[in-house]
Amino acid sequence: MQAYVVGGAVRDELLGLPVQDRDWVVVGATPEQMVAQGFRPVGKDFPVFLHPDTQEEYALARTERKTAPGYHGFVFHTSPDVKLEDDLIRRDLTINAMARAEDGSIVDPYGGQQDLQDRIFRHVSEAFTEDPVRILRLARFAARFPDFRVAESTNALMRKMVEEGEVDALVPERVWQELSRGLMEQKPSRMFDVLRDCGALARILPELDALWGVPQPPLHHPEVDTGVHMMLVIDYAAERGFELPVRFAALMHDLGKGRTPEQDWPKHHGHEGMGPRLIKELSARLRVPTDCRDLAVMTAREHGNVSRALELRPNTIVTLFERCDAFRKPERFTQMLLASECDARGRGHETHEMRYRDYPQAGYLLQALAAARGVNAGEIAGRYVENKEKIPEAIHAARVSAVKVALKDVRD
Repeated sequence: MQAYVVGGAVRDELLGLPVQDRDWVVVGATPEQMVAQGFRPVGKDFPVFLHPDTQEEYALARTERKTAPGYHGFVFHTSPDVKLEDDLIRRDLTINAMARAEDGSIVDPYGGQQDLQDRIFRHVSEAFTEDPVRILRLARFAARFPDFRVAESTNALMRKMVEEGEVDALVPERVWQELSRGLMEQKPSRMFDVLRDCGALARILPELDALWGVPQPPLHHPEVDTGVHMMLVIDYAAERGFELPVRFAALMHDLGKGRTPEQDWPKHHGHEGMGPRLIKELSARLRVPTDCRDLAVMTAREHGNVSRALELRPNTIVTLFERCDAFRKPERFTQMLLASECDARGRGHETHEMRYRDYPQAGYLLQALAAARGVNAGEIAGRYVENKEKIPEAIHAARVSAVKVALKDVRD
């Protein structure tokens, strides 16, 4: 019986990166032998065990056979006769198909070390085509390692998988899991580059894919192309280290521009009204969490108003707060301002002035919100015990007055 560290731990170690988790493959053992040594079985589809001391996962070496479309359509086989090379060849990429023996030596039957050196994502074998999740995983790895490129042969395989409908068999929860993890990587735009290049983005996120080729006014958008703008925006959100709901909102904010009349391009009047419906449909389809969906809807609807904040009247500002439920959820409103700032920064090349120019809108609106929240709504309501229908109007008016006073010096 021999145990090997496999996959990402070996890859990251060779890249000089910190190793978060270690997975092990055991060759030459039976489930009964593992249990006899104190390992606890946890695998559902194939034998996986937790080490009695470290709680790290140990899986018996296995082979697999495709039996149906999609992610779950596999039959697995384990036995003491399965070799390490047989287990590694079923993995997705050569850089993930290496193992480290207990003596420290690297087992690399498929050229993973060379591909690491050359910064290439390359499939291990034709078995790559049997699991559509591998397209999403590769795209996510591209966001984590943005200086890597996809081998032409691997991209051709992914295109074939898309054309044959394998991507259509993906379950929504797994799509969102991989997309959300990719959004949290170093350069999320690389994930979408890979998905677009093989045609998968048009099947997974057609609303987003439609934005490439849609022009915007060069005066405000030197990058012109809406899809390019979205990538600049999401990369800026990643650069700032923003949390997932903000990144998703940044990615979705201009979705409505793909549905505006072509005869009006490069203008997109009304796109803020079209985006929320598209985001709701997309979120329902992919089972997007509520906090991500709601923030994205709000950002798509309001980012234009946020950009014009310094021009808005106090009454309009208070109405904006009410529409965004900012008095009950000020944290979410602040997240919306962050996503809107990403929109303002993601213009043209990364050296473009908008990337570094002051963004006073956020501070301006937060100052106004603090003043409006300082109004004692309960005290005002107490004045209208006999005319309760007037309470909302009276509270609104008091908040407008507070905002007017708070912003007077700023406006002057």
